[in-house]
Amino acid sequence: MSKKALITGITGQDGSYLAEHLLSLGYDVHGIVRRVALEDATRHFTRIAHLLDRLQLHAASLESYPSIFHVISRHDFDECYHLAAQSFVAESFADGFSTMNTNINGTHYMLAALRELRPDCRFYFAGSSEMFGKVSEVPQRETTAFHPRSPYGISKVAGFQLTRNYREAYGMFCSNGILFNHEGARRGFEFVTRKITSTVARIKYNLANELRLGNLEAKRDWGHAADYVQAMYLMLQHDTPDDFVIATGETHSVREFCELAFAEVNLDYQDYVKVDERFYRPAEVELLVGDASKARRVLGWKPTRTFKDIVKEMVREDVAALKSNSG
Repeated sequence: MSKKALITGITGQDGSYLAEHLLSLGYDVHGIVRRVALEDATRHFTRIAHLLDRLQLHAASLESYPSIFHVISRHDFDECYHLAAQSFVAESFADGFSTMNTNINGTHYMLAALRELRPDCRFYFAGSSEMFGKVSEVPQRETTAFHPRSPYGISKVAGFQLTRNYREAYGMFCSNGILFNHEGARRGFEFVTRKITSTVARIKYNLANELRLGNLEAKRDWGHAADYVQAMYLMLQHDTPDDFVIATGETHSVREFCELAFAEVNLDYQDYVKVDERFYRPAEVELLVGDASKARRVLGWKPTRTFKDIVKEMVREDVAALKSNSG
């Protein structure tokens, strides 16, 4: 009998790649979605449109314990991947209350319902490199102290600690993935990488003439989401629950990302990129780079796509999408 997995955040970038991966392994894949998404499927399900006939979707809200309890009570899930969150850092500064409510309570509700109904279900929590924030060491590893610099980062630290507490207090199989930035052609347009590549495509087709960004010197460890969801899967196949940093170990600046993206369409980024202080964070995180040696050693995981591969893929997909729309 095939394994049954539940994914929160299945309509997002990571959720769609993870659903594809689990389906390819013969899983029975379920997803939690907001009711409003079900009512407007064409707009909300673009990333999983090609999978809809193979998925079972359930309407529930992370802010409602009864709705989560109801879904989990009806299905005997083997694995649960909790990816859903308010994940845009800038928005977390603008609306810290809803970020905290959704991200912390949502995680707590998932864990509490599983403990009550499916204590043997293996649980994955999507942590973030933003938990490290003002870093105490470089690179960051599983033992590095957290010093989050945004409401989003703070909410993720709380979710991480909740997950670890359920593991230690109740003996549940609960693992944390501390994932560094991961991108791809399905990245949301509000994130800086997709903002860059989509604007490059618009400039190429004379639909825009400039790109306004914040701190060009901010450095990140960028990997590909399709690689990182495989790490999530491997964590739940391991003999014991644990916490793992998932990263490439390389760091690149926003400026480098711009340079490569514009070069892909034979343009010079310096002619189009304008620094706009409105896009600076109230508390900036300058350098994040991860040490994933534990994941390599214990899980046998390693990234397969380079930084250049990711930038090229994203630009090409955005250019192709505009070309098909204009044609």
